[in-house]
Amino acid sequence: MASKLRSLLKSEDILVVPGAYDGISGRAVLNKGFKVMYMTGAGTVGSKLGTPDLGIAGLTDMHQNAAMLSGLNPEVPVIADADTGYGGPLSCARTLRLYHQAGIAGLHVEDQALGNKRCGHLEGKQIIDLEAYLIRIKAMVEERRRLGSELVIIARSDALQSYGVDEAISRCKAAIDVGADMAFVEGITTEVEAKKVVKEIAPAPALVNLVANGVTPHWTVENARQLGFKLALFPLVTVVPASLAIEKSLDSLIEIGSDAPASKGNSPEDFFNKLGLKELSQFDGQVGGELNL
Repeated sequence: MASKLRSLLKSEDILVVPGAYDGISGRAVLNKGFKVMYMTGAGTVGSKLGTPDLGIAGLTDMHQNAAMLSGLNPEVPVIADADTGYGGPLSCARTLRLYHQAGIAGLHVEDQALGNKRCGHLEGKQIIDLEAYLIRIKAMVEERRRLGSELVIIARSDALQSYGVDEAISRCKAAIDVGADMAFVEGITTEVEAKKVVKEIAPAPALVNLVANGVTPHWTVENARQLGFKLALFPLVTVVPASLAIEKSLDSLIEIGSDAPASKGNSPEDFFNKLGLKELSQFDGQVGGELNL
């Protein structure tokens, strides 16, 4: 799938990549026909641990979720959040190796401090020095070489918030110089910053992280295309609406004693069909099983 992602990144049009955080949201993304899926770190932390994105999740949590999402449809590349790489160079290399073995097509690794990691759209991030950041990148690049992998390494910098866009761009360029494939400047706040990122990162591709109601403007896919980004990431497109819908259904249960209105006439079978019930039943019948659904 890494080679497929690389091919898609070479196409002329922008890639629209929605985030998924569990099997249900992953199936929804696939059912809508998106070419690439993203494993959101914030959504993974929230769904698996029930906590905010504050660096609480470790490699095991993230790898397990990435492997599950990648396995839903091996024909659709998955880009996964790899946070800080989860330790020193040996840990960073292991992270890439496990993601590669899980069938992940791409990952992004950032320059936040391991002990104070947080969502890129929260305040108070601590940034490590450039040399330490490049060690993370080099470890992943070397491990990729040793594996003969084509996994796409995306260099993410969170330095804009504290040090400005020029520093963030400089860090991404340095990471690309040592083998990263793509730039991810987190927390872009203006068109001026966006255009500068795209121009100065070129010819390497750049992605924009579009978090609804975050620090980046409410740009559409067309806006991102016109700004020159190669990939538009929508990490919370499934998780936040799902959370709100769950709360609405629970409110219905409290207020009227039933969740039926929130289900909008959908039966359990309707729900299971979205998860592949018909396809699994057909397969079962083909090999002589007895599901009979």
